[in-house]
Amino acid sequence: MKEIIAIIRMNKLAQTKRALVEAGFNGLTALKVMGRGKFLRELELISDAQAENRDMLLESLLKGGRLIPKRLLTIVVVDADVTKVVDTIIVANKDGKMGDGKIFVVPVTEVVRVRTAERGDAAI
Repeated sequence: MKEIIAIIRMNKLAQTKRALVEAGFNGLTALKVMGRGKFLRELELISDAQAENRDMLLESLLKGGRLIPKRLLTIVVVDADVTKVVDTIIVANKDGKMGDGKIFVVPVTEVVRVRTAERGDAAI
């Protein structure tokens, strides 16, 4: 079993949920989160013509600056479904721009359904 943790844009939640349901994956948890990715490193790519804006952004971020609102989704699936879920999330969220999101896949050692005490794959 694996847990898929996806950090996506706020405005992509509805279409991501729809895509996952259409792919056969109904169970997920969604949280509102705040954070930032590797944006500081990307500032080096901004042209010299935009240097004034770059410097303002950098100063703001280094002072404990702005965190971006995102959605964090967690989905636990059997190993055989990992690729399908990851690909579904990518298709629903990829705009080709910085901030499209991140997906992490981590092992799950045990799952227990509280209501029935089922364990393992049966509990998913």
